Amino acid sequence: MANTTFSGPVRSENGFQSITKNTSTGAITTNATYGKGITGGVQQLSGAGAADTTNVITEITTGAGAAAVTLANGTAGQIKILTMVVDGGGDATITPATFANGTDITFADVNDTVVLVYANTIGWVVAANTGGVIS
Repeated sequence: MANTTFSGPVRSENGFQSITKNTSTGAITTNATYGKGITGGVQQLSGAGAADTTNVITEITTGAGAAAVTLANGTAGQIKILTMVVDGGGDATITPATFANGTDITFADVNDTVVLVYANTIGWVVAANTGGVIS
C-alpha cells in the first residue's frame, strides 16, 4: 500500500506497526509497535558515536576509554531513552546539541539511564534520570 491519509479515527484489533522498507533489499524493519503499549526501535551503540533520533532507545556499550556520544536536536514531543548496558571501564558522556538542563550527561555504570523529551524552544529536557551525572 502506498501512503494513506485518514481524516478520522483509525482502529485495529491487533495494534499497528510503523515500518520502513529497504529500497534495495526489500527488507522490512519495524520501527515502532502500537498496541496496549508502545515499543520503539533500539540502537546499539558501541563506543563513541551519534545516538540516533530515529529509534526510541539507544543502548550504550563502553570500552576501556571514554566514549563521547552526541545527540542531535529532535522533534517537539519526541522521547529519547539512553542507557548504559555494558561498562567496559570507560564513561560515556552524552552531549545533546541543545540541552535545557546543562551541557552533558555522564554514565559510569551499567543501568545508568536517562529519559529525555524534546521541546522546540529549549531542546532536550530530562524527564527521568537514574545514575547519570548532569553537568
